[in-house]
Amino acid sequence: MAATTRTPTLLLTLLLLTVGGASTSLDTFVYGGCSRLKFSPGSPYESTLNSLLTLLVNSASFTLYNNFTSAAVPVLYGLYQCRGDLSAAACRTCVAGAIARLAALCPPDAAGGAVQLDGCYVRYDNVSFLGVQDKTVVLKKCGASSVGYDSGASARKDTVLDYVVAGGGKAYRVGGSGGGVYAVAQCVQDLSVGQCQDCMTAAVGVLKSDCGAAAAWGDAFLGKCYARFSEGGAHSRHGGYDDNNDVEIEKTLAILIGLIAGVALLIVFLSFLRQLCQKGKGITSLIFSSKPLKLIKEVRHDGGPRIEYWLD
Repeated sequence: MAATTRTPTLLLTLLLLTVGGASTSLDTFVYGGCSRLKFSPGSPYESTLNSLLTLLVNSASFTLYNNFTSAAVPVLYGLYQCRGDLSAAACRTCVAGAIARLAALCPPDAAGGAVQLDGCYVRYDNVSFLGVQDKTVVLKKCGASSVGYDSGASARKDTVLDYVVAGGGKAYRVGGSGGGVYAVAQCVQDLSVGQCQDCMTAAVGVLKSDCGAAAAWGDAFLGKCYARFSEGGAHSRHGGYDDNNDVEIEKTLAILIGLIAGVALLIVFLSFLRQLCQKGKGITSLIFSSKPLKLIKEVRHDGGPRIEYWLD
């Protein structure tokens, strides 16, 4: 097993793909990295890694963040984190997609790997990174300048970014202004509150210094946190809901409409049934035919004739 070095192994090989300023989905690839260290196929490390990746996906069904350290030797460390506004179901889907992306991105014998999707982050390595601050700028991108520089928009952007930084110690923070400027920031939850604040401050500082006052959007991904802003664009959808929530709302509305329609039909049917009961006593059963014109047969116990009703 070659993966025994105690020096940082990730981001030595880094592949980047920016998300740009367009609206993104949870599985949109942001960046990924693979360790140059290799392990031997069929080794205990491979078995431990497979178990760890399965554990990450299963855990994502219940919580938006978790980290694990293997008990076996060699020791393996791993974590995942989903965007703070996702449901557990969406988180699991995203983490599973991130692991599949790692499998395509990294060699099958890579000792470590990390991938950031729009909705989640997954990392594993043979060197512990848990609780370790990392403010390395992994990716920064700035959108084109807005048409016609607006000093007011620049001030609103700074205000929103400052609000996100002062997020009260939360790991996931969103902010917006009435002028259509939105921001979102998140740090990996293995950091302490102080480390998280320090990382977010650095990420927002990158956006302010590198993107300038006129940029329409900006992304700054550091090793353990990120900050993003946009003027009414892609990141505005990060402010508390996602496409999965939209689908759930539509399903709920469809169910409610169906229930209301069903109750209305039941009331009409019961009203009609009451009228039939008032016309003839001693009814024991109503038999409906499946023909377009419904034949109702009224069976009487008093020996009287069978009465048939045709409904137009």
